[in-house]
Amino acid sequence: MEQMDFDFLQELVETPSPSGFEQPAQRVIRRVLEPVADELHTDVMGNVIARIGGTGEHCPRVMLAGHCDEIGFMIKHIDDNGFLFFAAIGGVDAHLVPGQRVYVHTASGPILGVVGKKPIHMMETKDRETVVKLKSQFIDIGCVDKAEAEKLVAIGDPATFAVGLERLQGDRVISRAFDDKMGAFVVARVLQEVRRRGPAPVDLHVVSTVQEEVGLRGGTTSAYGVNPDIGIAVDVGFATDYPEMDKKEIGEFKIGKGPIIARGPNVNPVLFDLLVATARAENIPYQVMGAPRGTGTDANVIQLSRGGTAAALVSVPLRYMHTPVELLSLDDLESTINLLTALMYRIESVGQFIPN
Repeated sequence: MEQMDFDFLQELVETPSPSGFEQPAQRVIRRVLEPVADELHTDVMGNVIARIGGTGEHCPRVMLAGHCDEIGFMIKHIDDNGFLFFAAIGGVDAHLVPGQRVYVHTASGPILGVVGKKPIHMMETKDRETVVKLKSQFIDIGCVDKAEAEKLVAIGDPATFAVGLERLQGDRVISRAFDDKMGAFVVARVLQEVRRRGPAPVDLHVVSTVQEEVGLRGGTTSAYGVNPDIGIAVDVGFATDYPEMDKKEIGEFKIGKGPIIARGPNVNPVLFDLLVATARAENIPYQVMGAPRGTGTDANVIQLSRGGTAAALVSVPLRYMHTPVELLSLDDLESTINLLTALMYRIESVGQFIPN
C-alpha cells in the first residue's frame, strides 16, 4: 500500500465516528473525494455521496457503500463524585470495557478517561467469574465532583476506545473501528482508481454511510436516494483462522487470502458470478461465504430498496471484530479495491442482472 493511502486509512480509522456522530470522519472522506468526484454531497442523514459519470447514455447506476460509523459509548449520567455512567452505541462487548482508556468527545474536544475496575484482590470468587453489566461500569476522568465533571462533559456526549492504528508483522495492522471505516476507505479508493483509469461504463456512486451499527439506517436512506441498479456493500467479515472460531458454522476464511464474496439470497446470482469471474480474470485471490439469509449489512437494505436492486456483499476478513484490536491484512484491502475497480469496467447493462 502506498504511503499516501496508508495515511488516509490511518486518519480515517483514528477519527472518532460513533453511530450518530460520524461527521468528523465524513469530513475526512469529503476532503479526499472532493478533488476526484464529478459531484459530491452530504444528505440529511449524514451520508457522503460522491459520483463519477460513466461513458455513453443510460449507464447502469452502481452504488458502492461502506459504513463509516463505529461502535462506542454515550454518557448517560454523571454522579455526585464526577464519575460518568454510559450506555453502548452498537454492539459493545461488556467483557472488554473495564480497565480500558477512552476518549469522551465533548464540545471543547476529546477528554481522556479510564473505565474503572475494582481490584481483583477485593473481589469475591463468584464476582471474578461475572461480567459487569455496562450500566454498572463508569468512566473516571479525574474530576473531584459532579460540578467539575459537568463543566467538561455533557449528557449525550459520545466516547470511543483511546487506541489507533498500529502495524504488526508483515502486512498485518490493528486498530479499533476497522469495522467499517475500512469499507468507507475501500469505496473511496475505488472512486479514485476509476478517476485515474478513465471513464467506466457505469454511473458510479460511492457512499460513506452512517448508522449501520444501530440498524442499517444510512444504507436505507442513501439507497433510496441514489436508486441504484447495482449495489455492493463493502464490510468486514469474520476471519476464522484463529483459536475458538468454528469453521463448521461460519466457513473457513483466512487473513491475507483475499476478499470474501457472499453467496445467497441477499446476493444477485448474476452479480456474484461476475465478481468471481472478475477475480479470476484479474488473478485476485478471493474467498466465498455461504450466506443463507440476510447478511446483517447494508447489502440487506440496498437489495430491498424501491423495486429491488442487484445487490452483493464483498467483505474483508477481520479478526477480533468489535474489539479495540481488530486485525486485518493491508493486502486484502488492496485486493478488494482492485476487484471492485475492475468490476466497474465489466458491467454491460442493467438487464444482464435479471436472473434467468
